Amino acid sequence: MPRVVVDVMPKPEILDPQGKAVLGALPRLGFVGVTDVRQGKRFELEFAGEITDAVLAEVHEMAETLLSNPVIEYYTVHLAEAEQPA
Repeated sequence: MPRVVVDVMPKPEILDPQGKAVLGALPRLGFVGVTDVRQGKRFELEFAGEITDAVLAEVHEMAETLLSNPVIEYYTVHLAEAEQPA
């Protein structure tokens, strides 16, 4: 089934306490060299049928009205590729 991915991230000017907590924990766990961490959300939407421009426009509307808070977050929409789990 075709899948569309919506990634939601806090805007750069918005504080990200979860990202800062991860950034602080990494060196304590022996991971060095990371200079910043931002934590966001990922939504994977599966559709029956073909992904058309109309479907993508509807996904943008979903992201704008439900999946993100446009005041403090931005989002990106893209088609999912055949992803392999890590």
